[in-house]
Amino acid sequence: MNTTASQSGFTLIELALVMAVVALLMGGLLVPLTMQVEQQKIRETQRSMEEIKEALFGYAIANRHLPCPAVSATDGAEGPRDATTHECISRVGFIPWSVLGVSKLDGWGRIFRYSTAPLYSKNMAVFSLTSPRDITIKSRDAAGNQVNFSSTDDIPAVVISHGKNGYLGTTDSGGVVPNASANNPDEIANASAVNLFVTRVMSGNSASVAGEFDDLVAWLSPHILFNRMVAAGRLP
Repeated sequence: MNTTASQSGFTLIELALVMAVVALLMGGLLVPLTMQVEQQKIRETQRSMEEIKEALFGYAIANRHLPCPAVSATDGAEGPRDATTHECISRVGFIPWSVLGVSKLDGWGRIFRYSTAPLYSKNMAVFSLTSPRDITIKSRDAAGNQVNFSSTDDIPAVVISHGKNGYLGTTDSGGVVPNASANNPDEIANASAVNLFVTRVMSGNSASVAGEFDDLVAWLSPHILFNRMVAAGRLP
């Protein structure tokens, strides 16, 4: 009886040790797996943003102007233009996904944000090589100071994903993701900006000078846009 009890006790201890080792191994595996999933979502989002940029180039070549942003979270059509100025009534909103034939949502299920310079989306006048642009892309230096990433007022259109946390982004059904960060001024800026947007290295540190940030920002290079238009015989 004593021998059997000792053997049973030894087996239970051994089993506990095995379970502990398995738990440690599983814990170590879960972190890299989570990181792999997030990296895949980032790559998926970046791929969608490149497709959006190509679709915007194609739209500009076909129509000689850029599309207005969509204003509805459920309808990917362009928003209306002013009957007098022929400019977009809302120059910032959602990517007009149904018009462009592109993805509505980023890798985390939020709608891509889009803004365009007024003279580039005006449908009764073709923009030219000298048409003024008014969008600027900012970044942060090593000390956290805001610096220009593009030349001032040099970008014709910008596309934004609100990243993994999605703060202040819009869901597929039109709901706004609440801002749960203690410090994320650049994400707040991107969610409300019209012509001044921020791109920088991702950070989950809300205690840093610049705060946390995981937005993905893409924009049309005016030089590539002009090159495509000239090559297609749509400019000058």
